[in-house]
Formats: sequence, structure tokens, C-alpha cells
Amino acid sequence: MHLHACLLLTLIGLTPTRLSAQPGAPDLAPPKRGTVVTETLSSAILRENHIGLVTNRRIKVYLPPDYATSGKAYPVVYYCHNIFWDNERLFEDGKLAALLDRGFANGIAQAFIFVAADYSTPTTGSVYENSLVSGRWLDFTTQELVPFIDRRYRTLRHRDSRAVTGDFMGGRGALKLAMEYPDVFGSVYALHPVATGNGDLPWASLSIDWKSIHQAKSYADLSNNGPTRLFVTISQAFLPNLNRPPFYCDFFTEPQNGELKLHPENARKTKRGFHLEETLEESAANLRTLRGLAFDWGRFDPNQAHVLSNRAFSRKLEDLGVEHEAEEYRGDPWNRTWTADGRFYTRLLPFLNRHLVFEASH
Repeated sequence: MHLHACLLLTLIGLTPTRLSAQPGAPDLAPPKRGTVVTETLSSAILRENHIGLVTNRRIKVYLPPDYATSGKAYPVVYYCHNIFWDNERLFEDGKLAALLDRGFANGIAQAFIFVAADYSTPTTGSVYENSLVSGRWLDFTTQELVPFIDRRYRTLRHRDSRAVTGDFMGGRGALKLAMEYPDVFGSVYALHPVATGNGDLPWASLSIDWKSIHQAKSYADLSNNGPTRLFVTISQAFLPNLNRPPFYCDFFTEPQNGELKLHPENARKTKRGFHLEETLEESAANLRTLRGLAFDWGRFDPNQAHVLSNRAFSRKLEDLGVEHEAEEYRGDPWNRTWTADGRFYTRLLPFLNRHLVFEASH
């Protein structure tokens, strides 16, 4: 290569030998295909619930192309999906597996095992908390899912070789798991996480049909009102009350003298549990031990509370001395993740390649 070309590549952060590992580079060759396996994990932990959870959970496992022949152990990346979604739909169009195949073939990341558990529920899906009402999802992940995968597959069984990722509510879940369990997960990347903070809207102004909630006899009575159903799930996580069917929880808007009014103490409890910034100081020491922490968000999210909250979350991490990567990108969070040059391929895979440990320590 010509000397001037080499100097130019060096100045912009590349070297001739690393050109093939850049996310925007052309594919080197048709990628070999990995294998997607569906496992079933019978959960004892999730039996404790009051919403009718199915305790046999489907687990989707992507094995890299050389898994069957290499004989080596691999890092594992765990994915937390969004509410009103499930892991089957995450894989059904083949895009996710194709991005992994292509990323490994082009050297964007070294090979790892990718695991997506089923966090769906009969209501909205998990908000990634431990709840006597809606399920102990954090315990399920750390005490059952991770050991299950380590038993069944050749994995590098150390937190430095484990990462947790997710999108939207699953991004919140990924951050929560990293905040609480740095001994299990050594790296975290959250794609457009929600509930990192409050944003700029007071909760009293949220468009929730409290009248329907307080009159309902079951979830079916809430129809398809997504925000209303979600705040029932959030209340089950942070205001459990096993003596109050049908939802077995209290709420931050309650009847008072014949009117529905904000209950300040319940609102405080719910915000402290749901918004990650509320407990960030308590988790800062844990986060400082991570090998890598990153999150991003789309500037044009119609709910600007998500944008404002993620900005504030990053500032608070700075003030607490927690190293992290935070990026606000042009676009909305739905059209920039799973495309051929989207954020999963160009941001998440390189991040994992930098921060995962791919070899066993001796």
C-alpha cells in the first residue's frame, strides 16, 4: 500500500491490517451460518406469581458457525426483549442471525453464543424486576437462565465473558441486571433504554385510564390500552398487595372521597423502583467494576421523556465517575437497529468485541 495512503488510514484510526474489521467495509465472503436452537427451561422461580405465568420458558440460543467443530468454549451474550414482544419474534425474520453470521465472518466481532429468553407474560411482558405478583425475573435470569446455559453449552463461565443487552424495556432490564449483578455480567449495552429517568412530565399528567383500572375485574377489561396495561404491570412490580385482587397491587392513583387522585407516597415508591436513576448512586460502585457500559437512544423518539432521561442518566454517570459510552443518534429508535448497517451491527457488535474476554484464563 502506498505510504501516503497508510498515513491517512493511521490518522483516521485505521490500519491496513484492520480494514476488514470495520463495520462499513464490504463483506469479505458469503458468511457461514450459525445454528438457532430452541431450549425449554422449567423455572421453579417463576412459579411464584399471581398473573398466570407459564413456567416452562422457551430459550432461543444462537450457536456460531464453528461451534460444532471447534471444541472451544465461547463467551455468552444475553438479550432482553421489549414488552409486548417475545424471543420467537426476535428471531423469526432471520435478520438477527444473519447479522451475527455476517459480523463474525467479517471480523466485526469474534464468535460468541447469543441467548434470548422468553420474558413475555399474559399481561405486557416483564419490566425486569423481582415481584411476588408478576414474577422474580432478575432471579430467573441470574439463578436459572445463566446456569442452565453454562450446563448445556461450552461457555466461558466468568462474568468477563458474559454480556447483557436489550432494547427499550429490555434495555432497562440489561442496565438493571448490570447495576445489581456485576458478578454475573461484565459488560452491558442497552439499545434505546426506557425508564432510565422521569423526563419532563409529571406522573399526574400521564394518559392512563385509571377509572378502567379500578373498575376492572381482569386484564381483559383493560382492552388493548397499552399504557394502561403497562402501568398495571409497573404497579405489580413496585406496589404489590396480595390482598387486593384482581391485580394484586396498589396504585399511585387511588380513589379518595369519590375521586381518583394521585397518591404521593405510592408515586414516590413506584418512581424509585422503576426509574433507574433513582438508585444509580447505590449501584455506582457495581457499575465501576464493569469492563464496558454503553447505551444509545434515538433523538426523534415521539416520547421525548426517553431522550431527556437518557441524557440525564449519562450526566449522572459522569458525576458518579462511572466510565461509559452514551450516544444520541439522528433518527427514531425503530429504523436504526436491525438493518444491515444498523446499530446492532455497527455499534453493539464492535462494543462486545472490545469488552468480552474470548479466551479462558489460566
